[in-house]
Amino acid sequence: MLNKVMLIGRLGADPEVRYLPSGSAVATIRLATSRRWKDKQTGERKEETEWHRVVFFNRLAEIAGEYLKKGSQAYVEGRIRTQKWQGQDGQDRYSTEIVADSMNMLDSRSGSGGTAEFGGDQSQGGYSAPSSSSRPSNQAKQAAPKNDSGSSMPSAPPHYDDFDDDIPF
Repeated sequence: MLNKVMLIGRLGADPEVRYLPSGSAVATIRLATSRRWKDKQTGERKEETEWHRVVFFNRLAEIAGEYLKKGSQAYVEGRIRTQKWQGQDGQDRYSTEIVADSMNMLDSRSGSGGTAEFGGDQSQGGYSAPSSSSRPSNQAKQAAPKNDSGSSMPSAPPHYDDFDDDIPF
């Protein structure tokens, strides 16, 4: 079965980063996506914004915490996860979140439009996170995909300049 989510949106707040007792990093963001349409009956333009809770783990969480900020635009790939728990009143509660597998920052820290891609499943040719000393600059930077022989192959990130941005801010 397939459980895959792809989102492009803007952060509503700075990432919240915490560390588990094991030392693993966990970062949570709120990502806004929106859609626009024209009402067929009134001709009025309408807009609907959805807020998504996105969770990053390990090195990807550290990268998200360091480079993403409120208002940052990001492309996230991951999967949907629904958690169930009991509230203080004994009622079952549910929350749905996106567990991120990879992330592509669509704007740089200085806002000049650079991109950087992180995450991915290395066993499937995904992208590995850069070392802690590397930082995105005004030009696009990304980690190289890994192949089974351990060598690196360069690959260009997706090009989104022709994407019509319907983000609410």
